[in-house]
Amino acid sequence: MDVVKAVDDVSFSIERGKTVGLVGESGSGKTTIGRAVVKLQRATSGEILFEGTDIVPMTESTFRPLRSKIQMIFQDPFGSLNPRLTIGSIIGEAIEIHFPKVVNSDRRERVAELMVQVRLKPEMMSRYPHEFSGGQRQRIGIARALAVKPSLIVCDEPVSALDVSVQAQIVNLLQDLQAELGVSYLFIAHDLAVVEHLSDHVLVMHHGKIVESAPADQIYSDPQDPYTRSLLAAVPSI
Repeated sequence: MDVVKAVDDVSFSIERGKTVGLVGESGSGKTTIGRAVVKLQRATSGEILFEGTDIVPMTESTFRPLRSKIQMIFQDPFGSLNPRLTIGSIIGEAIEIHFPKVVNSDRRERVAELMVQVRLKPEMMSRYPHEFSGGQRQRIGIARALAVKPSLIVCDEPVSALDVSVQAQIVNLLQDLQAELGVSYLFIAHDLAVVEHLSDHVLVMHHGKIVESAPADQIYSDPQDPYTRSLLAAVPSI
């Protein structure tokens, strides 16, 4: 029986405070890697080293202390938010789970700080997800990821469902937050144009393998792989 590997022989590293862009067409294995890093999907072999510790063999209970350090921003800014909870509860839930000793007043103050950090008004925390635009909902998702002070955030196509003008706002926000907090990003996208100004290093995936890996400026100025060149050729120019 033939075996299909979603991801095969992939190896890369992310430095603290840096961004690695992971680019490729739908079905290339990008999201599988992202979900494996946050242990939403189990890797069947290999190692995923986080600060020197292999998280692949860890059970959920042993991984839980590390879960606050590795967070994820999802592609769908509406489907990833519980429609029955207020924004304050959605952001505060992560704090309550990982830092149960934090009292309600301090948790509410932390949620207000996070909302300001992602350019939303704290008085909005009593509203529900359906009362926000797509870009605002993605800001809420970013605030939720930041709530537990992670050192790595996996961004799974966080702007692909947004209007182009809003995409730029979210990318700029992520850059500002990285400069302020020193957080690292694994930024997954299918569009090379989206990761151009955000990434320090770019990985190009095709059929479950990395076909090119290089500093961002080199990828855009002198792509080596034919698939990378085809992705760049598909980027519209003015």
